[in-house]
Amino acid sequence: MLAVPAVAQTSVPFTLDWRFEGPAAPYFLAVDNGHFAAEGMEVEISPGQGSLDAIPKVATGAYPIGFSDMASLIKFLDQNPDAPVTGVMMMYDVPAFAIVGRRSLGVETPADLEGRTLGAPPPDGAWAQFPVFAEAQGLDVSTITIEPVGFPTREPMLAAGEVDAVTGFSFTSSLSTMRLGVPEDDIVVMLMADYGVELYGNVIIVNTDWAEANPELVTGFLRAVAMGVRDAAADPAAGVAAIAARNPALDSDLEVARLNMALRDNILTPWVMEHGIGNIDAERFATSLEQIAMSYTFTNPVDASRYFTDAYLPTDGSLMMQ
Repeated sequence: MLAVPAVAQTSVPFTLDWRFEGPAAPYFLAVDNGHFAAEGMEVEISPGQGSLDAIPKVATGAYPIGFSDMASLIKFLDQNPDAPVTGVMMMYDVPAFAIVGRRSLGVETPADLEGRTLGAPPPDGAWAQFPVFAEAQGLDVSTITIEPVGFPTREPMLAAGEVDAVTGFSFTSSLSTMRLGVPEDDIVVMLMADYGVELYGNVIIVNTDWAEANPELVTGFLRAVAMGVRDAAADPAAGVAAIAARNPALDSDLEVARLNMALRDNILTPWVMEHGIGNIDAERFATSLEQIAMSYTFTNPVDASRYFTDAYLPTDGSLMMQ
């Protein structure tokens, strides 16, 4: 055994938005490949229960860092202006919000939703953005039957034909429906970003009180995550294997496909490949705030700096993905 100097590790709990699935690979690789340890922290990753789940956990200090939907964070901060939480690293430059339908049920385009039944879990981030999508596409929402569904029943109901389409994350609902036996060529994925929605997707959030007291830990955490993204892109199968070590029941082939979809469509976008991961474009962010206001009435002044800060992003080049 080689003697290794002992390094004091700070425990940093981290809560995801959802289950241990393919797109979470960068975080588990950052653990297994020693990136978090190199930054002086021991990170324990916990699953979440939807896009809204992590925000109150981080705002209350139950977790110092989490992963959440950006639009949901903006609304939360409007309703809780003194909450100590903000976004610090944009992970999904393009949001995964999507409508997933079935051709055999007559859904191929946004207009096909009129006169049909849409399954939507009330806490779902994609459902929260549906009004923006509907407005951009000129849909008559009054003709669409909205069926509230639970996360566990969403894809089974679509597979059974009990609903014609569902809201969800593109890489979650599409692949989970295929896993239930629906042929791939029967599934239509309408990524909201392709239909006029300029919103950002999921972002790493921090408890601002904790971050102000531990700025180096926050920056180190973000640097380790960026390295985990590079690792996942270089070897998606290894990324899924890291998750499978915590969840032996995982369908590894399915999760590799899910991870590859997320990397291609949401994480390693052309903008990210040019500018690096983690930051946002101010002009686009302003447009996204205007779109949120199309279906949500702000009760407090809109302040972009309150929802996201780049102050903790590393400046050593580690955010570049090529």
